[in-house]
Amino acid sequence: MRQKINVIGPGVNDIERAALFYEKGLGWKRSSLSQGDWIVFALGGVALALYPRKLLADDATLKDEPTGFPGITFTYNAKSEKEVDAVLEEVNKRGATIIKPAQKVFWGGYSGYFKDLDGHIFEVAYGPMFEFDEDDNLKL
Repeated sequence: MRQKINVIGPGVNDIERAALFYEKGLGWKRSSLSQGDWIVFALGGVALALYPRKLLADDATLKDEPTGFPGITFTYNAKSEKEVDAVLEEVNKRGATIIKPAQKVFWGGYSGYFKDLDGHIFEVAYGPMFEFDEDDNLKL
């Protein structure tokens, strides 16, 4: 298996509400691949594909039984501490729940966490050690 993830597919409770959150709250653009209950956002070589939570659980043949911490977070790497603050401020205005305000962190960076409209956990982080290429991909 290749060391690659192409699509991250969080299940959402209200597909249009969630899509508008990403469009208006984060400024992301829908891909032309989006159709019906499948809303896709290109993320520089990876796609975020929103799909109704119930239908996603059914497709995986699982019961939809959300609990506390899901064991996964999504991270947006900002280019400055100021950008971290701006992103958290904007998503808060759009209905996200700030669960950890931005602050200096043990690994030498600056980050905060929010839950999106469906409870998915995002970290917004700036790390002075991270560099970006000309396509805004992390240089790892």
